[in-house]
Amino acid sequence: MPKRVDHEERRRLIATAVRRIAADRGLEAVSLGEVAAEAGISKGLVQHYFPSKDAMLRHATRTLRDQVENRVQFAGGLAGLRAALVALLPLTDESRTEALVANAFVVRALKDPEIAERFRTGHAQLRDAVAAMVTAAQADGDLHPKLDPAQESDLLLALVAGLGDAVLLGHRTPAEAKSLVDHHLSRLMP
Repeated sequence: MPKRVDHEERRRLIATAVRRIAADRGLEAVSLGEVAAEAGISKGLVQHYFPSKDAMLRHATRTLRDQVENRVQFAGGLAGLRAALVALLPLTDESRTEALVANAFVVRALKDPEIAERFRTGHAQLRDAVAAMVTAAQADGDLHPKLDPAQESDLLLALVAGLGDAVLLGHRTPAEAKSLVDHHLSRLMP
């Protein structure tokens, strides 16, 4: 009986190896050979699924977005909004790795229109989800009714992005970052 190969699982294995290398050593260290070694498979097998480094990196950005979406829960109300914002901060090993990989890909996105579009699409979806949570919190009476949900979403995401970088660089502790999120949310209450 011939062995059945799960091609999607192999692609996930390769994408995970790309993300580990990117988080540890940056995208400069990502090569077909390095990814093969990290994934524990042959270079030829990596090339079978991804004929170029660009193709491999593009796939890795898609799986990174899926990973973040699976980890961050978008629930209603002020508590749900706070939980989602805190989940976007690099406070755990998993979210720290995601943030390091995302930051590595930002520079790549400046030169790769496909990756840039993926970032734009992901950010727009995230902005819409946060705006919906702001709207829900307003309906519950937890946030000021005159806030513009789209504008607040942009500001909240900018706050979280800046705090995320500050945590990664050691300028802020995780506790300080969460405290600043709480402080800002308290300013939006009626």
